Parts: sequence; C-alpha cells; structure tokens
Amino acid sequence: MQKKAHKITLGIAVTGLFSLCTQAAWADEQGKLSLTSGFDYSSGKYGTNEKTDILTIPIIGKYETGLWTLKLTVPYVRITGTGNVLPDIGKVKNSTTTRRTTESGLGDVVAGATYNLYTGSADGLVVDFTGKVKFGTADKDKGLGTGKDDYSGQFDLYKSFGNVTVLGSLGYKVYGDTDAAPLKNVGFGSVGGTYKLTADTSAGVIYDYHPKISQSGSNLSEMTAFVNHKISHDWKAQAYLVKGFADGSPDYGVGALVSYTF
Repeated sequence: MQKKAHKITLGIAVTGLFSLCTQAAWADEQGKLSLTSGFDYSSGKYGTNEKTDILTIPIIGKYETGLWTLKLTVPYVRITGTGNVLPDIGKVKNSTTTRRTTESGLGDVVAGATYNLYTGSADGLVVDFTGKVKFGTADKDKGLGTGKDDYSGQFDLYKSFGNVTVLGSLGYKVYGDTDAAPLKNVGFGSVGGTYKLTADTSAGVIYDYHPKISQSGSNLSEMTAFVNHKISHDWKAQAYLVKGFADGSPDYGVGALVSYTF
C-alpha cells in the first residue's frame, strides 16, 4: 500500500514538473519560470568505518510570481556504501559489514513554496518563509531514502550592504521514522554571506548546522563556498565546494548547477 501511494505521489510530482514546463509559453506574462540541473557529489564516513559516496542529479522546476516562489525537485540518486548511511540524514544504524555496494534510482521528490514576507528598499532587508514537503519516493529497500514523508518550515533573512549581502536561516523539520531507526525532529540553521565581484558574478560562503537526527548519528556541521555567474540573460551557473566538520557531514562535497529562465 505504501509503495502504491508513493507511485501516485511520484506521478503527481512529475505531472507537476511537466505542468511547470508547459507554462514556458506564457511565463513572461504571468511570472518567471526556470529549469535547473547539474550534479552534487559527496563522500564521507559519517562516523562509520567505511566511506559512503553519494551522487545526486536533480531536475528542478521553479516558478516565481508576485510574492510567491514555487519549486519542485525530482532527483536521481546513486549511493555506494555499506548501506547504513542515508542521503540528507547520515548514519542510521550500526553495521559490521565492510562490503560496499552501489544502488541507484529515483530519490525523494521535494515540493516547496516560498512567500516573501518583507522587502524593504530603504533598509535592504528581505524576509521569506518557506514550507517544504519531502515525499518518500526513494526506494528504502535500496537505501536511497527512508520511504517516509518529511515536512519542514524555515525563515530566511537577507540584508544588503552595498556589494555585500549577509544571510541567515532558521527552521524546523519533522521526520517520518524509518524501519531502521526512529528519527528525531530537529531545528536547523545557517549563516553566511555573498560578495558581488562584478555585475554578473558573485561569491560567498554559508555555514550549516543541525543536531543529530538518529540515535546512532551525529551533528551536521559544514561550510559551503560557492560562485554564481550570469552567463547571459537566460542562463546562470553555480559551482560549489563543501567541507564537513562533524561525522554528520560528508568529508567533502562538490557540485555544479546550470539554470535556464524562459
């Protein structure tokens, strides 16, 4: 029954992404539509004896209209490890095996909606609120996800000082328990900043933290350095590096994304 429900959820999600794509013909009049794809690769031991390598290739549809931004992410995931580490969660159980296997397939589809609560042209302050639903579409038997739905909400603040923008986020996430281990609902936060190098290029750093989610897991503590570049009126690109400082984070990560705006 659970697998059938997730198939229905996936069908709705994919249909929603297709619907976003078909809006491109009138997006200039109604709002702004963009599609993004690329890759994210990370590697770490997550407090275990063997490393786990995770590759994610997402397709992201984003539609902005008025004070709202709607986003749908459909990812492909490939994991090589001993089966006791899950994407975005870390270690969920102890394992004595050293045999590493590779599993791949559809990851967890994520739908999100952001509402702009405040934009001050005089003080340069922006406040957004985002709600997200992570559907448990990833195959839990392959270790690609928990098989459960998760829910989160967060506030994002941005403050500009000339070419410098400081930013911060504060949120809370409710997890569905896995068969392997119960998961804790946790708060999370981030802080960072960007610097506008040229009219088309900016660079920045963001530090992310949240306490451990599973009893056998660890805190997440990591820093991301990134560069954004506007290639043309329609194309944008981002590249980033990640360094983990705790067992709940990968030892390192690297990724790149390319976006096209219709």
